[in-house]
Amino acid sequence: MALTDLKVRNARPMAEKNFKLSDGHGLYLLVTQCGGKLWRWKYRFDGKEKLMSFGAYPLVSLSAAREAHIEARRTLAKGADPMAGRKAQKEVVPEVVNPFRQVAELWFEKWRTDKDVKYVENTETRLNNDVLSAIGSRPIDEIQAPELVEMILAIESRGASDVARRAHQTTSQIFRFGIAHGLCKQNPAQMFKPGDVLKKIKVVNFARVEKSELPSLFKKIEYYDGSPVTRLAMKLMALVFLRTSELIGGEWSEINFKEARWDIPKQRMKGGARPHIIPLSNQAISVLETLWNYRKNDQWIFPGDHDAKKHMSSNTILKALERMGYKGEMTGHGFRGIASTLLHENGFDPEHIEMQLAHAPENDVAAAYNFAKYLKPRRTMMQWWADYLDRLLQEAELASRSLTVEAAVN
Repeated sequence: MALTDLKVRNARPMAEKNFKLSDGHGLYLLVTQCGGKLWRWKYRFDGKEKLMSFGAYPLVSLSAAREAHIEARRTLAKGADPMAGRKAQKEVVPEVVNPFRQVAELWFEKWRTDKDVKYVENTETRLNNDVLSAIGSRPIDEIQAPELVEMILAIESRGASDVARRAHQTTSQIFRFGIAHGLCKQNPAQMFKPGDVLKKIKVVNFARVEKSELPSLFKKIEYYDGSPVTRLAMKLMALVFLRTSELIGGEWSEINFKEARWDIPKQRMKGGARPHIIPLSNQAISVLETLWNYRKNDQWIFPGDHDAKKHMSSNTILKALERMGYKGEMTGHGFRGIASTLLHENGFDPEHIEMQLAHAPENDVAAAYNFAKYLKPRRTMMQWWADYLDRLLQEAELASRSLTVEAAVN
């Protein structure tokens, strides 16, 4: 059967091999393991089997591939080799003037695959409002670096420095996509860095307590008199030092009790670059087993208090810390800074720490493939960390008992 636009668009790669979708008369779509969709035509000339390329979908649509295929068959019917006079395997690109918007749309359709829906929507909104509104109608090969500088400075002028930097990053990705598909010849976004033209951003660290205050903090968490699920959320936050959104959005399907690990899909991680693995310490397993007894459904590890169909609010942990007397002194994110500082101080490998903090490397390809690196030493590190927190709690308990005994004697 001949292909349809819907069938071509919905074709998904197979992990184990490439596969073909036939359109008839030797024309087929090659779907690669990496997700590429390539138009190919197998034919015979002068007794030899040959293979001709008509480009990559969606840059070359089904109808465009068929038109190129028909023209090539006419050449063959005249007794000439369709590939004569052109470089072997050179892809046919539609003869169109490429405005930046057209290339951006093609990039976006490829980029959005497997991304979180909300993340995709936010990126699309920023792309339309901040980038395409400024340079969308310009031919992509005519855009120069000064135009991009003007674009991101305009974004910064409204107090959105971070958005300006994201716009630069997204624009650079679109140019790289265009170069890879023969739609442009240069990437003007790579000719300068945002820091060359934007104001320096003052780094604001998330509030966190000093090392000397940790025993008292963990004792207050242990005896927190609010919701038991909130108390357990704070305990688990300290043990695994995830970002708050990554913790509260946890689902039971991600927990592997048998192998003592928490596998978070990349769609839930900041930036969506890679999945994340948390080796679970004995203490973390104990907290999760207790949480299982409090579950309201089989989806959320931390269901909402008022609506179990949703997960816990992002402010729940912060409000609990404020109730315990840490307003302006400690946040959920602060546990990450504490863990990073103390693990470094105690001689753990910086790369192992960075991997466990899910700090993505600069190289997106490395981010995609390295998420499972150093699992064995990271497991040792996470168990040491859990034992260390237990020792801090014991210190607080002993100090409290000493004060009680001293008060009784006096």
